[in-house]
This record gives sequence, C-alpha cells and structure tokens, in this order.
Amino acid sequence: MTPTTLPSVRTRLTDLAEQAGVSTATVSRVLNGKPGVSAQARQAVLTALDMLGYERPEKLRMRSAGLVGLVVPELTNPVFPAFAQVIETMLSDRGYTPLLCTQSPGGTTEDQYVDLLMEHSVDGIVFVSGLHADTTASKDRYHRLRGRGVPLVLVNGFAEGVDAPAVSTDDTAAMDQAMRHLHSLGHREIGLAIGPTRFVPSQRKRDAFTALLEKQGVTSPEQHVVSTLFTVEGGHAAAAELFRSGHTAVICGSDLMALGAVRAARTLGLGVPDDVSVVGFDDSPLIAFTDPPLTTVRQPVAAMGHAAVSALVSEITGTPASRAELLFHPELVVRGSTGTAPAPSSANR
Repeated sequence: MTPTTLPSVRTRLTDLAEQAGVSTATVSRVLNGKPGVSAQARQAVLTALDMLGYERPEKLRMRSAGLVGLVVPELTNPVFPAFAQVIETMLSDRGYTPLLCTQSPGGTTEDQYVDLLMEHSVDGIVFVSGLHADTTASKDRYHRLRGRGVPLVLVNGFAEGVDAPAVSTDDTAAMDQAMRHLHSLGHREIGLAIGPTRFVPSQRKRDAFTALLEKQGVTSPEQHVVSTLFTVEGGHAAAAELFRSGHTAVICGSDLMALGAVRAARTLGLGVPDDVSVVGFDDSPLIAFTDPPLTTVRQPVAAMGHAAVSALVSEITGTPASRAELLFHPELVVRGSTGTAPAPSSANR
C-alpha cells in the first residue's frame, strides 16, 4: 500500500464505521477476516459496505447456497419493489442468490420467466401477486412445477389446490379498519374504488366492503363499488364517479389509485380532506410525503417477506411448510387525506 492510498483507506474505514455503528478497528477486523467480532457487528459492517456502494472483498463473499426465482408483476407500483427488496435481502441473508423477474405489459410473461428459471435450475420460486392471484388463470403451471419437485411460495393470492405455502394480507381486516376510521369521522356515504375483481385480493376487499355495508343496513351495496384498474388513472376515473354520486369518502385498492382519487377530487373542485376523504392501501414508500400525506392501510411487507422466505427455505431443505394460508394483519396509518365528514348541505350531491 502506497502512502497516497492511506487517506482514502482511512476515509473508507471511518465511513463504514459510522454507517455500521462500530469502531474502525472492528471494521478493519471484518474486512481482513480476523476473529473476535460478533456476528451482529460483522453483519452491520457487511450491510454498511453494500449501502455505501463498496465492493465486498473476495474473502467476504458468501458462496451461494443456490438460486431462487422471484417473480413480481411490475415495478411501477411501489409496493412491488418493496416486496422485492425485502425478499431479496432475506434470501441473501440465508445464502441464496435471488433472480428477480419483473413483468410489464407486452413484455416477458410469467410462463416465459418460469421456463428461464428452470433452465437455471433454481432451487425454488417466490411468486408475488402473480397469475396465482387471478381466479380466471389456469393453475397448471404451478402444478407442473410442483410435479418437478420445485418448491414454491405464493404471496398475496391464495390459489386453492396448489401445493404451496401462501402468505397474504388480511383484506377483510383492512376493509374493517378503513371503514371504522371513516365512520368515526362521520362519513356515511363511503365508496370503494377497487381493481379487477378477478384478482383474489380485489375480490376479498370487495366482499368485505359490501358485507360491512349490509351490516349497516345499506341496500344494494354493490352500487357503492367501482371496479377499474390498479393505476392512478383507474383511481381517478372510479373516484370521480363515486364523488359525483354523492360519496364523501373513498377507500382505494392501492396507493396509486388513491393518488388518482385525490386528483379526481381536485378536478371536481373538491378539497381533500375538507370536502372528501381518501384512504389508500399498501403504504408504499414516499406515500407519507404526498400532498396531502395519504391515510392508508399498511401491508406488513417485512413480516410477509420473512414468512415467505422462511417457508421456501424450509421447503428447499426438506421440511414441508404449512399449506394453511398465513394471513397478516394490516395497520391503518392515519395522515392528512382523511378528515371530518362535511355537513350535508356542503356535501357534493
């Protein structure tokens, strides 16, 4: 090591130590593979290396325990990158190398990705909101994979009859939380803007919403539901229809739809939350910084990702995981897009 390189080395050690919350001596011991460092401190240094963009020294690179496919529908909805990041990190922590497969309209299909993953002899596959969640899609692809002995885990979309662990958010609880919140604010004309109901999560939210309205004595609860696309544009169109028909609050099937609902309200000259209230679903990254900050039902992404990876690793190592669907309880996060219901005279009717 030449004298001119010493300052940069010291800077790197200092940066890593600060990021990891350990001493520079500990960082040096980890980088040089010396003993006397706790597993927690070692992991903190490795995480700091990755976060600061440093390449890991060859001696610190873990040999992969195997390849695992991670199939997600697309990355435009921020909740899917969130799931991907959590699952990829947890797979890496277990020694596996994740292969991320993302779909887009007109691009590579789920079946094409599965063929590619099989060519790479993956040890297992995690499907997030894939065709398993589409009640109109064939489940043969999953049966064929299981017939070849490939372990699978399905996230957000229970598929009856598929031999695989399933992890989902409790959509019934999500609707209950959102409805209770809006009722506490005095809203009685509440609508639901939801995605295509051929998808299991949409179907469950819709069923839970209409069941709650029926308990409240509402006749024809389906009239309070508009099914559209899981996009900003879809949320805009659905919410505009609901606001025009006199609804003072709208629950949306995703945060993107909720942003569209806010835009629809403003297009109609309505204030959020002064005139109408909007509730999202997911609590995607950056949603707390929208205008107004979005009230939403948070999916427990970290807990669900951990459960999915644990189930898959159990399957890979020969310990079958439970086939009972694991439902994770969501959390209502109240922010600025919901407020007290307007007086009847000022409501948009």
